[in-house]
Amino acid sequence: MEYKGYDINFGLTDKVAIITGGLSGIGEAIAALFAQKGAKIVIFDIKDETEQLVSEKFKENGLGIKVDVTNKKNVIQAIATAKSHFGKIDMLVNSAGVALLDDAENLSEEYWDKTFAINVKGSFLVAQAVGNELISGNGGKIINMASQAAVVALDNHVAYCASKGAIVSMTKVLAYEWAQYDINVNCISPTVILTELGKKAWAGQVGEEMKKQIPAGRFGYPEEVAACALFLAADASNLITGENLVIDGGYTIK
Repeated sequence: MEYKGYDINFGLTDKVAIITGGLSGIGEAIAALFAQKGAKIVIFDIKDETEQLVSEKFKENGLGIKVDVTNKKNVIQAIATAKSHFGKIDMLVNSAGVALLDDAENLSEEYWDKTFAINVKGSFLVAQAVGNELISGNGGKIINMASQAAVVALDNHVAYCASKGAIVSMTKVLAYEWAQYDINVNCISPTVILTELGKKAWAGQVGEEMKKQIPAGRFGYPEEVAACALFLAADASNLITGENLVIDGGYTIK
C-alpha cells in the first residue's frame, strides 16, 4: 500500500469500532476515547441493559448489542446488525474477558473451560467474523487484549496466563494471514490496571507487594491502556502488525 501519511491528532472520524466488553473497565475507557476521537461505537456486552446504556452514553453515535461472544451464531448476527446500522465496520477491540484464579493443583475444570471459552474462543469468533467483513471491504484494524500474564508466570493464574498467551499467538497468525488484505492485527498486554475489579483484587498489602515488583512503582489506569489502543487504531500505526504492545511499567523486563 502507498504511504499516505496520517492524522497527527490520531483522529478516528467516522470510523466504526466494535468493542467487546465495552461497558466496564478497559473496554469502557477505550470506547470513551474512541468516541472522543470521532468514532462511532458498537459495544458487545453480556449485560441485559447493554442497548439502553450505550444509547444513553453515545446517543446516535453508539449502538449496544447484548452478545455472548462464545456463541458463533450470536456473534455473526450482532456483526450483521452493527453493519446494517452504521453501514460498515472499520475496527475491532476484543476487550471481553475473565480472570478465574486458583493454584494449579486445585484449579477446576469449570474455571479452565470458562477462561478459554471467553478469553480465547470468544476473541477468535469475533475476530474471525469481523476479519471476514474487513477482507471483503477496505481492510481495517483488530486489537486484542492480552496481558503481562501472556509472557511471564503469575501465581494462581495458570488458566489466565495460558489463555492470554494464546491471544498473543492468535494475534500473530491473524496478522500474518490478513496483512495481504490491509488488515492490521495487534494486541496489548497491560499490567495490573485500576479498574473497579482491579482496585478490589489488588487492595491492601497484596497490592503494595505487587507494586514493588514494578520498576515504575505503580499500577496502570484504564485511560493509559485506551491511549495504546488509540495508537493502534489510528493510521499512525499502519506499518505495525502482529505485535504485542506491553504496558506494564517495566514488570516484564526483569
